[in-house]
Amino acid sequence: MEISALWMARAQFTLSLNFLVLFAALATALGWLLFFMRWRSIRNLDGGWQPAYRFWARIFALTLIIALGCAVPFLVELGTLWPSLLERIGNVAGPLLAASIVTFFVIKAVFLGVMLFGQKRASPLGHLFSIFMVSLGLSATVFWGLVLQSWTLTPDGATLIDGRYQVFDWVEVVFNASLGWQVLLFFSGAGVISAFLLIGVSAWQALRRPLEDGERSTFMTAYWLAILSLLVLGVAVDGNERLVAQYRPAAAAAVMGYWERTSTESTKLSTRWLGRNADGTMRGLELPDGQSPPVELLYWLARCALILISGLVFLLIVLSWQRTRKGSDASNYPTWLLRTAVWSAWAGVALWFALWNIVDISRFPYLIWGTLLQADLATETDAFTLLLGLSGMIVCYGLLTLGFVSLLRHAARFGVVPVRKPGGRS
Repeated sequence: MEISALWMARAQFTLSLNFLVLFAALATALGWLLFFMRWRSIRNLDGGWQPAYRFWARIFALTLIIALGCAVPFLVELGTLWPSLLERIGNVAGPLLAASIVTFFVIKAVFLGVMLFGQKRASPLGHLFSIFMVSLGLSATVFWGLVLQSWTLTPDGATLIDGRYQVFDWVEVVFNASLGWQVLLFFSGAGVISAFLLIGVSAWQALRRPLEDGERSTFMTAYWLAILSLLVLGVAVDGNERLVAQYRPAAAAAVMGYWERTSTESTKLSTRWLGRNADGTMRGLELPDGQSPPVELLYWLARCALILISGLVFLLIVLSWQRTRKGSDASNYPTWLLRTAVWSAWAGVALWFALWNIVDISRFPYLIWGTLLQADLATETDAFTLLLGLSGMIVCYGLLTLGFVSLLRHAARFGVVPVRKPGGRS
């Protein structure tokens, strides 16, 4: 089967976007978790929160570096894979990208040094404030990126004139129809990723030795965060799917398996998550050839997401049962449950990928929904060259992931080693 250059461009761009969003989401969630841990350490000196903060602060720094590294190829690919895209949407994308960069450096980077290296030089409240500002700045940086992402799904507030988008209402651009649900999906998904990462790391430590105070506190914090995040994520998924049904009914039909007016899976959600015609009948894949989304991919992503959500919910139910029987110390839980909890960290990441791509891929074959087709904006580079680029990106992201997991495993095994100055105290 011949693979087109357009398919290669789509695959490479989607890969880069996925890893950028993954590590940005994890860094954002870890930032707020660190704020919570530092606040608890100030209020309760005996709860093990200070060691927990010191451990996860190092993981946060690593995650942030990787997120920044993933942003570089993504921005490059905006210009190389879709050469004329920024020319077409520059009036919208330019100010939003500039706002994101300015927010990053002005609000967050100013306080990052105090957060990571100034704990012993600043007062406890001053250090807590620096963590708050870093987390707020990172959230604001992500927000402007989500504005641009959501605008490509529902391009409100701007119109295409002579091949270029012209803004007529910035309020509508920023607060477009997709923004609220995209923000809710991102931050609830970030909560799921971080919560099950903390659960997985704590479970791995519990398999090797009894947990310390900070590790027990981390485990229970992640437990409650996972419950809350999954509840909010359910609301976000419902809202996003109803929006997809309204604006991109063919993609909604692909997700629900409603093909050629024949539903392969009849459920009560069909009436809620499917678009409707003027006469009230449900809409299927009623688009001309070349304008329909990747039907099979959306269909199976939705089924994978359902399986993963069910598995994570079941894990939390079992953890709740064990918690009522044996307390909050995961060291007392059965070995099989701890091993399952370790793998839940990967399940959280897989769930995030599935849900994010269901929404993002729903705009295919468009880059800007309803106006700019990917085929019209794609690079003229041949498929073999793009295949080499895609292979290189897969290797790079694979090495990044391997390095992240290896360093996380090393830190979880040996803990935080105090750094001593010559002639001084740690």
